[in-house]
Amino acid sequence: MATPNPTRFSLAMERTGQWVFSPEIPTDVIVAVGQTNFSLHKFILAAKSNYVRKVIMESEESDLTRIEISDIPGGSEAFEKAAKFCYGVNFEITVHNVAALHCAAVFLQMTDEYCDGNLAGRTEDFLSQVGLSTLHSAVAVLKSCQKILPFAAEVNVVDRCVEVISCKACNEANFPSQSPPNWWTEELAVLDVDSFAKVIAAMKQRGAKYLTVAGALITYTERALRELVRDHSGGGRGIRSPESGDSDSESKRSEQRELLQAIVPLFPTEKAAFPINFLCCLLRCAIYLRASSACKRELEKRVTEILEHVTVDDLLVLTFSYDGERLLDLDSVRRIISGFVEREKGTTVFNAGVNFNEDFSAAMQRVAKTVDSYLAEIAAYAELSISKFNGIAILIPKGARKSDDDLYRAVDIYLKVHPNLDEIEKEKVCSVLDTLKLSYEARVHASKNKRLPLQIVLHALYYDQLQIRSGTAADKQAVVAAAEKKQLQADVSLVRENEELRSELMKMKMFISDLQKNVHGTSSSGRENIGPTKKPTFFSSMSKKLSKLNPFKNGSKDTSHIDDAPVDLTKPRKRRFSIS
Repeated sequence: MATPNPTRFSLAMERTGQWVFSPEIPTDVIVAVGQTNFSLHKFILAAKSNYVRKVIMESEESDLTRIEISDIPGGSEAFEKAAKFCYGVNFEITVHNVAALHCAAVFLQMTDEYCDGNLAGRTEDFLSQVGLSTLHSAVAVLKSCQKILPFAAEVNVVDRCVEVISCKACNEANFPSQSPPNWWTEELAVLDVDSFAKVIAAMKQRGAKYLTVAGALITYTERALRELVRDHSGGGRGIRSPESGDSDSESKRSEQRELLQAIVPLFPTEKAAFPINFLCCLLRCAIYLRASSACKRELEKRVTEILEHVTVDDLLVLTFSYDGERLLDLDSVRRIISGFVEREKGTTVFNAGVNFNEDFSAAMQRVAKTVDSYLAEIAAYAELSISKFNGIAILIPKGARKSDDDLYRAVDIYLKVHPNLDEIEKEKVCSVLDTLKLSYEARVHASKNKRLPLQIVLHALYYDQLQIRSGTAADKQAVVAAAEKKQLQADVSLVRENEELRSELMKMKMFISDLQKNVHGTSSSGRENIGPTKKPTFFSSMSKKLSKLNPFKNGSKDTSHIDDAPVDLTKPRKRRFSIS
């Protein structure tokens, strides 16, 4: 075989020419790997690669000069390093090339079975001792496997990386070793979505907490869709509308759509796994990217589950395009609110004695207030039709609103922005209002509001008249109740005085009875010589007490001059209040 001219060597030959032990030894085979040709020596390659040995031995040509290797993992770069190994040239094995080198070594059958200390054994040792020793290195190895699939999966490199990463990520989530505690989520964020999905699935199998999985998903999504979810408000700058027609922009949007549709199915099932603003931002991305219906429905369902924590700003994220000037399709907002109301109805079914149309939960009332404030925000856009405005307003049951002041404000803004509506259209807009639930200040404003249809103004004035009348009747009832209470207190006081008087008179009767017994037992002769004896002490004290307790209007009478004459007990003096 003639010696090739060195000036005509390919670039690959120039890189490998220095490997030859002696420049006097000519190359005898060209190995073609893709578009790259390597001029090498058959005996050197066959000494380490059983694959090359088989090709040479099984070739029908007596002097094989060209070998085609088109499907080697890692391509020409991996083969170049494998060839260097065959020639004994030193090169560095790193976490970024070890997967490709290991796959190329297995493909070329460069194992210890054919030569001690072969390339496959060297790369396996590096994987075990270095590549899979830390979370960072394992992630780097797994990331490098993306270009050599599915061969990397067949030789079990991918599964080994996934197991190590999931184990170390769970350990870091439970027992952080660095600061900040969630540093490991940034490490996972560099993976492609398929590899990331495998890691998340492995973490779930290991029993990772749903908040741990959610944290990894949030970080990954923020990096993968940085332009769309920069600050969870959808405020990405320089984002063109889907109608722009730019081929590059459309290609990027298609890539982002596939990425989002791959991330959403990885979400944990727990409803409180993600913050509401993150979910609303992702739903806006899904609407903007025109994601699949399954993707949007899943996000809508998750927002519905925690709608009671939603804010007006969160709902506005779902409403406007990224330029903030155009309304998006409001169907998602309607489905979310409708789903929440239906869930509340289903909850009341299990509560005995609870009527959904009368008793509303605190969550339902919070959502009603938020929706009314949201309507006031979107009412300022002229492109909002009456049907869409009313369609959202009527989703909230009327009983869930304690006051219709916020809804009245939304209606007033809508009428102000749409001044060309006729009377019938104005009445249709105002049909969502209940004038009986307006505050006094709102009714006063409505009675003077020229934008409102006449019928609504009349309702407000009529209700004011009813309130005035009911207020007068209520005042009369209050006066009567106060008088009755005062009379009752006087009666109670009089009863107590009568009881005290009864007690004193009973004591006096008992004393008189004892006195009569003593009088009848005394000698009549002795009694004739003794004049009447006065007992001023007892009767004076009794008369004073009775005068204090006397309920008569004429005042008390002084009885201190009354002698102790015999008392006629058969005909007591008549009093106004009988005590017998």
